[in-house]
Amino acid sequence: MTYTKAEHSWMLYDWGQSVFSIIVTTAIFPIYYSNAASQSGVSEVNATPYLGYTISAFTLILAILAPILGTMADTKGFKKKFFISFFVLGTLGTFALAFVPLNHWLLLLIVYAIASIGMAGSNVFYDGFLVDITKPERMNRISSRGFSLGYIGSCIPFVISIAIIMLAQNGFLPFSVTTATRFSFILAATWWIVFSVPMLKNVHQLYGIEREPKLLKSSLKRLLNTFKQLKRYQAAFLFLIAYMFYIDGVGTIIAMSTAYGTDLGLNPTDLLIVLLAVQIVAAPFAILYGRLADRFPGKTMIYVAIIVYLFVCIYAFFMDNLVDFWILAMLIATSQGGIQALSRAYFGKIIPADKANEFFGLYDIFGRFASIFGPSLVAIITQLTGQSNYGVFSLIILFLIGFYVLTKVPETNTSMKTTA
Repeated sequence: MTYTKAEHSWMLYDWGQSVFSIIVTTAIFPIYYSNAASQSGVSEVNATPYLGYTISAFTLILAILAPILGTMADTKGFKKKFFISFFVLGTLGTFALAFVPLNHWLLLLIVYAIASIGMAGSNVFYDGFLVDITKPERMNRISSRGFSLGYIGSCIPFVISIAIIMLAQNGFLPFSVTTATRFSFILAATWWIVFSVPMLKNVHQLYGIEREPKLLKSSLKRLLNTFKQLKRYQAAFLFLIAYMFYIDGVGTIIAMSTAYGTDLGLNPTDLLIVLLAVQIVAAPFAILYGRLADRFPGKTMIYVAIIVYLFVCIYAFFMDNLVDFWILAMLIATSQGGIQALSRAYFGKIIPADKANEFFGLYDIFGRFASIFGPSLVAIITQLTGQSNYGVFSLIILFLIGFYVLTKVPETNTSMKTTA
């Protein structure tokens, strides 16, 4: 497949911004924050909950803002402005992480929250641009290739950062591990900015409604009306319900993977190597899912990914050594990018193009509020049974519900139409 300039530019943004997820969200910042909290006298018992409260707070803020701003961004000429605003907020926040004194743990969390809001907020509008840059029949491949590029692109600065941190740790570089870690934040922000330039230059809003007076008030009114009439868009409504359950299972497994590895005795270096391996393996499989989705109709490949995750839950129940952990990680890597990419593409096909940001704001809400159920389910089952493998196994419930509701989503295609 050959790609247009807009398609290529849109996909390249994933190459740039995915570095935030691996360096800041998943791997390096949590360790850096833990060290900062410890040096500031915050007990281990309190440090992790404080991080959890921060994540919950900015998740709630995003869940409230995303549909409102998304609805406003469906007005012609506004989508790009909102995207740029959150992009700037995210990249500046990532830069700022490098300049917060190590003993200011609370300020570090505040800056982390700001950067995360910027990153996740820009993604709402980035996803919304999918209907502007390509045709419905190309969305599976475009979305999947974007995820694949994200996995590959994030590996490069991640490997550089880990190498510098380890060299500093072993005395091969003339500066501290703290300085090396701060460099990783600067590298992440720079990487994100550089590879966002094509998106900023070549991607433009094609679909939208005419501007109305009192934009905020009229947007809130349209959003409320969409909530009331969501059942009119039966395919989108049912898909969001299904997505909320199965993506909750996916997100919980991703978020708790480090905890699983720690329970099995992996040291931080081993965990980072596994995370890197997952990134590498996930990239070609994301592309494969996109190509197979063009060959098999509708939701088939999403079903396949859910079945893989059902097997993951069952396998995790019996997992008891490091080899099992590696096998589990590779299984997850085969479908992690695919299920996210195809969900985004499928949703893009079944929504009206001139309400893309409004609907992707709802998509973001369902995805974010879903992140409450999975971790809670695992925590409750683990506490009741005293065994974490029972908690992981309980996630099978979410995948089964998601699978069942997905079977009820009617095959339809309203994308690239307007609702004027």
